[in-house]
Amino acid sequence: MATNPNRPGESQGDEGQHSPLNERAQSLLRLLIERFIQDGRPVGSRTLVKDARLDLSPATVRNTMADLEEMGFLRSPHTSAGRVPTVKGYRFFVDSLLQVKPLTSREVERMRRELDQDLATGDLVQSVS
Repeated sequence: MATNPNRPGESQGDEGQHSPLNERAQSLLRLLIERFIQDGRPVGSRTLVKDARLDLSPATVRNTMADLEEMGFLRSPHTSAGRVPTVKGYRFFVDSLLQVKPLTSREVERMRRELDQDLATGDLVQSVS
């Protein structure tokens, strides 16, 4: 994937399709959003470097996060905080970065049993009311 020399952080695919983020920015955005979903707290550069075992310096991560903020994918709740995803960041995550795997037959069967059990409980409550 070639970097667009006119726009830092922007890359072009082989067919000229534009992605607003280069591979590093996409990876950091994905990691940050996953961490934010897990903890519900702003995520800082040191946290990303330490927890994801990235081969990047915190300064490089901070610069990339600043670029993501400038492009509207992240925001900082206050000056000394880490960053949190914006609606645009979540939308890009869902549309481009989220990897969904199919459920195994065991998982499907477990969900069916749980749903059937919930339905039976619901029927019971309704019949008593």
